[in-house]
Amino acid sequence: MDSPAVLVPHVVISLFGLVSGFLLIRDFLRSRFRSAVVWTFLVSTTLTSATGYLFPRDHALPSHVVGGISLLVLVPTWLAWRPNRLFGMWKRTFVIGATVAQWLNVFVLVAQLFQKAPALRRFAPTGTEPPFGIAEGAMLLVFVAIAIAAWRRNRASSIRFD
Repeated sequence: MDSPAVLVPHVVISLFGLVSGFLLIRDFLRSRFRSAVVWTFLVSTTLTSATGYLFPRDHALPSHVVGGISLLVLVPTWLAWRPNRLFGMWKRTFVIGATVAQWLNVFVLVAQLFQKAPALRRFAPTGTEPPFGIAEGAMLLVFVAIAIAAWRRNRASSIRFD
């Protein structure tokens, strides 16, 4: 059983990351960047991935792999935001990195829902059944479409900070 001292903060931070990530994506699609939303997303998503390693385990889990990938994706995303301030191609680096990081947040959310929600767990008790794959595949397609739209709407020359 996971300790509430680790679990509760991890879940709360994760929820901040998910909500701020959706706000950030909405902003991408409007070609704007609100500093408070960006900072909330970057900090909470980084902390979500980092705090996932605080749960005591005797071996690496898929969530550890996803957390590691997320942290790797966040490195150039942070660099694009600070110190490069979205200059030139760093803007698109930021948009794609943040979109991928948010997809990873949602990927874990969907996996957790299939593990913890009885209504979904009965369709995919081991997480290897088609309903789970279909749900994750659909989320991937949605995020690919978002990334393409955000890429097109956020040219290197047009930066709007709010």
